[in-house]
Amino acid sequence: MSESNVMTTLASLVPARFRRSEAVVPVVRLSGVIGAVTPLRPGMSLASVAKVLERAFATKNAKAVALVINSPGGSPVQSRQIYLRIRTLAEEKKLPVLVFVEDVAASGGYMIACAGDEIFVDPSSIVGSIGVVGGTFGFQELIRKIGVERRLYTAGERKATLDPFLPENPDDVARIKTLQREIHAIFIALVKGSRGARLKGAEDVLFSGEYWAGESSIALGLSDAIGDLRSVLRARFGDKVRTPVISAPTGMLSGLLGRKSAGASQLGLDGLPEQMISALETRAIWARFGF
Repeated sequence: MSESNVMTTLASLVPARFRRSEAVVPVVRLSGVIGAVTPLRPGMSLASVAKVLERAFATKNAKAVALVINSPGGSPVQSRQIYLRIRTLAEEKKLPVLVFVEDVAASGGYMIACAGDEIFVDPSSIVGSIGVVGGTFGFQELIRKIGVERRLYTAGERKATLDPFLPENPDDVARIKTLQREIHAIFIALVKGSRGARLKGAEDVLFSGEYWAGESSIALGLSDAIGDLRSVLRARFGDKVRTPVISAPTGMLSGLLGRKSAGASQLGLDGLPEQMISALETRAIWARFGF
């Protein structure tokens, strides 16, 4: 047997994770409504993804980190914190971040996608919704009809802002609108800072809260190209690229790390109405994008 064959045989006996010749691109899935953390419907938050992200960026011999995103948005605070953590880790480890959008990367989901150096989409992916939305209900007529009297006591004249059992106050609405504009401006600045000269649409279109399918999002500079994870990574790093999926611990290991299995109280059965409302709100967020 020749020396080269011997070396090849010996190399094949080395575990894949220790073979320097093979490119490694760890994959992290970021899915779900952001910040809607309830016992029955856990959402995405910095606390839930931080350890997974750190493990991905610490992967030995990593050439890049791939993020697979499928989120209709949610909390602007959690979205931005996840974005910042990804960018911080990418700069510390000097690793490029490749984002792959599945069904949706909208609102806060798109904010997280902006942490990628490149964003790949499917032709049917939904991308955008760069805006801020909030809502409530008005029950004041209902409780009047059924003979219920609302009694509310506050210290601070604005403490009952947008109380659903009181008539809508125009001053309250104006203050909420001001708050939304401030958050919207932060979102816009983040997108501009991330996408830079790649943005091609007019600002009153890009930042109107509208969303687009894959090809249109590329034309507007919100995404970079059509592509799926397997094809893109193979084309860029070779057919033998390894793509380990980095996920949170489950089962017995998660219990040892402090995550307990859910009992009745943890599942929120003692607060089922609140859980049902939360589930409906989560469903409504996805439904805005046809899912």
